[in-house]
Amino acid sequence: MRFLPALACLLLLAGCGSSNDGTRSMDEGTTSIASGSSRMTLGVNSFLWHATLDTLSFMPLQSADPFGGVIITDWYVAPSAPNERLKVTTYIMDRALRADGLKVVVFRQVRSGNGWSDAQPSPDTAHKLEDAILTRARELRLATLGSG
Repeated sequence: MRFLPALACLLLLAGCGSSNDGTRSMDEGTTSIASGSSRMTLGVNSFLWHATLDTLSFMPLQSADPFGGVIITDWYVAPSAPNERLKVTTYIMDRALRADGLKVVVFRQVRSGNGWSDAQPSPDTAHKLEDAILTRARELRLATLGSG
């Protein structure tokens, strides 16, 4: 029974690209885990994965699935706007580092007398987050190419 939690931790760490015994494809930015004679490749672009975590690091993380490529933050209240909160869900949909391989969905709520109620986020918020993530992913890729 101790094997399953250890395997889950190993796979989660490999999805973060922190395994020293994995191999990485530069074009796709995927991480492979060698275990005995078998090799498993994660279906997530590691540059987009790390860039998303970096970009959203100011928000509390609710869940992160490196196999499905979904990162969900918890509600975040900015100190400058205490009556508004945001939640972000990011989908990494491709192994390649491409703009259409990323989708960001922003949820917004405002505080009223009855508690929090749903509100429409600014139309360009998701687009700005996508741009920031893609810019960071390109920086990470260039840094990896320069160090190899």
